[in-house]
Formats: sequence, structure tokens, C-alpha cells
Amino acid sequence: MTIAAMVSKLTVDSPPLRFEAYDGSGLGPQSPITMRLKTERGLRFLATAPGDLGMVRAYVSGDLDLEGVHPGDPYEALMLLGQWRLRPPTPVELAALIKELGWRRLVPPEPPRQETLPRWRRIAEGLRHSRERDAESIGHHYDVSNAFYEKVLGPSMAYTCAVFPKPDSSLEEAQEEKFDLIARKLGLRAGMRLLDLGCGWGGMVRHAATHYGVSALGITLSAAQAEWAAAAVEADGLSDRVQITHGDYRDTPGTDYDAVSSIGLLEHVGLRNYPAYFSFIVDKLRDGGRLLNHCITRPTNTERVTTGAFIDRYVFPDGELTGAGRIITAAQDAGLEVRHVENLREHYALTLAAWCSNLVRHWDDCVADVGAATARVWGLYMAGSRRGFEINDVQLHQVLAVKVGPSGDAGFPLRPTWLS
Repeated sequence: MTIAAMVSKLTVDSPPLRFEAYDGSGLGPQSPITMRLKTERGLRFLATAPGDLGMVRAYVSGDLDLEGVHPGDPYEALMLLGQWRLRPPTPVELAALIKELGWRRLVPPEPPRQETLPRWRRIAEGLRHSRERDAESIGHHYDVSNAFYEKVLGPSMAYTCAVFPKPDSSLEEAQEEKFDLIARKLGLRAGMRLLDLGCGWGGMVRHAATHYGVSALGITLSAAQAEWAAAAVEADGLSDRVQITHGDYRDTPGTDYDAVSSIGLLEHVGLRNYPAYFSFIVDKLRDGGRLLNHCITRPTNTERVTTGAFIDRYVFPDGELTGAGRIITAAQDAGLEVRHVENLREHYALTLAAWCSNLVRHWDDCVADVGAATARVWGLYMAGSRRGFEINDVQLHQVLAVKVGPSGDAGFPLRPTWLS
């Protein structure tokens, strides 16, 4: 039996694109995009890890190609693959497929080195969201290569959802607007003290110090980010007002901050740690101090959604998402008053499209920086995430809250002033 015939048996209706295998067999209509299985190792990946994990392993290893799209932006191919309906084999079909494949083809190949261990095997790095395991997870994603991120993210070095003033705004304009929107929501003014948790490459603290005259402390668990951010602060002449610290946010020094920004950190904190996280922030703020929490969310609060194998093993190990309602509840239970909530999911789709465009434009240099397999992971992850935001599988919420003092004065105007 040919490989295409095996795939055909498990396909409901017909595939939405052309599939061709190394044995010369093919399936599906002629189309601008072809999925090409190039090697027996690729077949072994597919056979031994059904679902997206086997396909990802074959694709990252170069044993499976999506011809007709650039590996830096396989968005169009992923849209079609999302329409391909496969069913599990019946016991009789499974036995026949195993016999056809032979036991040799059912021995799993070594996964690509970009893949981390499954959740249950990461216990050697500590319990989930322990300091040791968090450091390992953050390093896996953010310590890839500063040079690589410079090419993909652009001059802003902002690795979080931008805010597009207009659909045709540039990525840099949108990232500038994101930082400024957060500054306006926090009510930043000259002389204030800002704490930025999970500061990344320092975009928020540099923007706040430059445009609003604040003193700022940024902390990140990524050594590579901290090194880059500290150099950028010095180059901007902001060393007298901005400090970058490499460490766990739970070790942040100081209290009585006027404002706390947390941009893309909560995804790494873990749901069971929300009470401690928001209580920590309450302890860091002065009375009347504000928090702006900016993070990826789910469209539901009640359903427990497990992160897919691809994202968990290749992109964000131990990452956890939930709905905005659960975040708001945790913030309120810790003693914060929530004042404003905004969903920016369409903006994240635009941001991811721009990052993919940058990856395509700088593909050869990115491959030279991190290798073809890692570059493929990032193209697949960003294009797939773009689709997820477009179809409302994931969202992006900003939650603005305040630590209200004994007088009950929240220090907010009657109507928002940050929308201009």
C-alpha cells in the first residue's frame, strides 16, 4: 500500500491541498501549496507521534516540506491544513496499518534538539513553576539569540502584542503606541517610580523614562535579555534613571512603587500562583499605585485548556493561559480594584504577521544565527498563533487595576484619559 493510500484511508472527504510522498504516491487536488513527505524518517515521525507533534517533528527536521509558502511564514498553508479532517483508525484498520508499515517504521526517531521534554519528564528541573524550572523554561525561549530577535522583532525589540493606531501602521509605530498606551493607562508622570516585571529587552522602561521622566526598574529572568537591555539603557543615556536586573520577579527589591507594568509575564507564572503573584504586586505598590497587566488569554474561564504539544515542547514550556475573568478575579481577591479591561486580539494577529514578514525578509541571516530548524519553529509558531488570534482561539487582554488606599480614593478621573 502506498503512503498516500494510507493517508487517504484516514482522511474525511478530501484533503484541501496536495499531498505527495517520497514513494511517488500523491493525494488531493493540484494546488499552489503541496505538503511533501520527503523521507522515511518523516513517515516514522508521523506514525509514532500522531497529531501535531509528529508533523512538527517532521517539519522542523526538514523531512516534511510545505512547498508554495516560505518557511518563515507558512500562514497560508496552515489555513488549509486547518481544514484537513482526519479520523482515528478503527482497531482493524490500525492492525492493517501496523502490518503495512512494519515494526521498523514504528520505532520513534530521536526528536529534534529544539524539543524539550514532555511535562511529566521535566520534574528533574523542579516542580512546575518552581524557580529552577521557570529559569529553565525562560532560557529555552528567550535566550535563543539576541541577534535573531533583533531581526524578527525589529528596532523596538518588543516581543509582545503591539497596538496599531491604524491598520497600515508600521510595526515600530504600533510598538511605540503599545508602550505609550500602557504609560497613559498607568498615569505616569515625571518623578514617579515604575516597576516593570518581565521587562524583556527593556522597551517599556526605556520608553517611560524617555517620554515620561520616570525612574524605572526592569527585571527579567532571561540573562540574554538583561544583558541586551542594560546595554540599550546605557546607550540611551538613561543609566541614572533606569536599572535592569537579571532575576526572578519574586526577588524584586523595593516597595511603594507608583506603578507596575507586567507585559507578557503572567503566561509564565502558572494559574495556581495567581494569588501569590497579585499579592506580591499589591505589596510593591503604594496606596493609589496602578498595575497594568498585559497578557495572552483564553476566550473561556471555566474550561481547562491544555497547551498543545507543539507550543509546550518547542515554544513556551510550562506556559499556562486562562480567561480574562479569572485574571480579574485573582486581582480583585488580592485587594486590587480593576478599573479597565481591553481585548487586543486583532492587534496581536497584525503583530505576528509583521514578525513573520521580518523573518521572511531576514531568513538567510536568521538561519545563520540559529539554524534552519529553529527558524522553522519560529515561523510555524508565529504563523499558527496569528491564525489563533484571528479565529478567537486566543485573546490578549490588558487589565488596569489600582491599590486603593484607606480613603477609598482611586485617583482616577471620571472618564478615561488614555484614549487620545
